[in-house]
Amino acid sequence: MSPTQVIVIVVVVLVIVALAVAGRTYARRRALRSRFGPEYDRLVAEQDSRTAAERELRDRERRHAELTLVPLSPENRARYAAAWEELQVRFVDSPGETVGEADELVTRLVAERGYPTGDFSDQIAHLSVEHARTLTHYRDAHEIHLRNSRGEASTEELRQAVVHYRALFADLLGEDPVGQGTTTDEPDGHRPHAEQPAGHRLPEQRDPERPDVTSR
Repeated sequence: MSPTQVIVIVVVVLVIVALAVAGRTYARRRALRSRFGPEYDRLVAEQDSRTAAERELRDRERRHAELTLVPLSPENRARYAAAWEELQVRFVDSPGETVGEADELVTRLVAERGYPTGDFSDQIAHLSVEHARTLTHYRDAHEIHLRNSRGEASTEELRQAVVHYRALFADLLGEDPVGQGTTTDEPDGHRPHAEQPAGHRLPEQRDPERPDVTSR
């Protein structure tokens, strides 16, 4: 075999190896983007490089695999759904307190599903593996909750916070927490013609994956 042939063979092998590595990298990147959705883009923007962001996401997958997640029983699912309906009714008269209650209720559900609830950033990291598409809602709700604890949140912001909390709540619950026959215009299912006080409208029904929640 001539030196030229050897060189050609080496070059071909190197090209094949490079293509295989590139193909594997692309496949892993596509899988991460598919799984984490907007969380992938957010982390890429925050990290120094795409490689660092993807390393972080793979580490989240590894830590998530170590969790023992618990599915909700039909009884527990019904109990949480009922608790959420009661919470929305209370919003009309006590919006500030209701946001705090919504945060506590979501935290209890997160814990019951088997996720850690100590540090908020750690909680977000674990949730992102299976619930990435509702994390923007959860972050926004948590931020409003913190502002509310300082007395800085408006009534409209409080309404938005409950809408945001409901997005993750429904995602974890596996169904919309607002029951049949209950709408935002009829919060308790018994006062279809009652006029809501100004500035105290309850959260509207929205798609949990849509971050741009607005009032009707």
